[in-house]
Amino acid sequence: MVVENSQKSNEEDLSQAINEMRAVTHKFAEDIIRPAAMKLDTMSPEDVIAKESPLFDVFRAWYGSKNHAGFADVDVNDGGKISNAVLFELGWGSSDLAVSLGVASMPFQMVDMMTRMTGDTALKGEIVDPFLEDTEGKIIGCWAITEPMHGSDMLAVGTQEYANPNTAGGCRASKDGDDWILNGQKSAWVSNGTIASHALLFCGIDSSKGAAGGGVAVVPLDLPGVHKGPPLDKMGQRALNQGEIFFDDVRIPARYMLVDPSLYTFALEMVLGTANTGMGTIFAGVARACYDEAMNYAKERSQGGRPIAQHQLVQGLLFKMFMRAEGARALSEYTIDVHAGLGIPSLPHAIASKVTSTAAAYEVASDAVQVHGGIGLAKGVLIEKLFRDARASLIEDGVNELLMLVGAGHLLTANN
Repeated sequence: MVVENSQKSNEEDLSQAINEMRAVTHKFAEDIIRPAAMKLDTMSPEDVIAKESPLFDVFRAWYGSKNHAGFADVDVNDGGKISNAVLFELGWGSSDLAVSLGVASMPFQMVDMMTRMTGDTALKGEIVDPFLEDTEGKIIGCWAITEPMHGSDMLAVGTQEYANPNTAGGCRASKDGDDWILNGQKSAWVSNGTIASHALLFCGIDSSKGAAGGGVAVVPLDLPGVHKGPPLDKMGQRALNQGEIFFDDVRIPARYMLVDPSLYTFALEMVLGTANTGMGTIFAGVARACYDEAMNYAKERSQGGRPIAQHQLVQGLLFKMFMRAEGARALSEYTIDVHAGLGIPSLPHAIASKVTSTAAAYEVASDAVQVHGGIGLAKGVLIEKLFRDARASLIEDGVNELLMLVGAGHLLTANN
């Protein structure tokens, strides 16, 4: 009985902590994220990353509150539920800045995980600790995997093509004594690519194994031989800086190569599972934001002498939106529970969450535009931006069609 009461108390404490963090993050999203995203949406890609841009006000606010350093808190054992609540609220605020802030920690989180396994405190002190101590948003990470001729195919873990030599990436790493030499290009879709100080670089090592013969390195982007292209001009998620990175005989010490081909597939599955889980949560938040906008507008807008929320066709549309948004949210939360039970990300569940939430966000955004009518097509109206942002989600972090094939392959393998 004492054990049961203790467990109940722990669950209540966790629930309270989640609710408190959700409330704090929602206010941050409402007061800082969304206004900044609306401003950035109207700016050129060059102005978005200019020194005085609102983008860096967001980073300073986020880092100043130490929100970027949560992965290093080993005393928090919540199964990822607090982080999930945070991402949902950031996605509700604006998906582009939610993705940017989330990706910013990726290289450092990976190094932190590896150094916990290896005990390499020197590498942690060199790479991770300065990031954790940063309160100005000056140290920013990116996930450099996509290439001009290789996109979602580099994520096709477990498929027949994954080990085909023709799928080997063009950005290569070759051993040179105690160093690795990097050559090649990452495409303009690298999130935070133009503003990043460090890259979590996915590169090819053994081309005979195709995409499976890769490695993962942490690369400071101020090293000689690193060059960046211009920021990408996009239809949606315009506050999310993206751009090319070029590597021309870039030399890194061997300890910066975190993963070699022997562990590459496992590492890719872990990163993809984590990223897709995050995407599922962020765009569940977007779906909720679209529903909220439609509901609020339907109560305010009158047609036929009464608010359109009183018209049955609009009511049916609103409830359909509610079901899609809540379904996406429930799956994202269940996915976190599955991960916690396994101790590692479940790739099929992560993919299911990403595909479900991004599809829901796009469908709910489209319906929300319909509820708004003509005003929903006007620049400067939130739902117009949300619609464009949601459309991009069906492609980023792996196109949904290919991700479903990857997920199906894992299910088939598990059932053999």
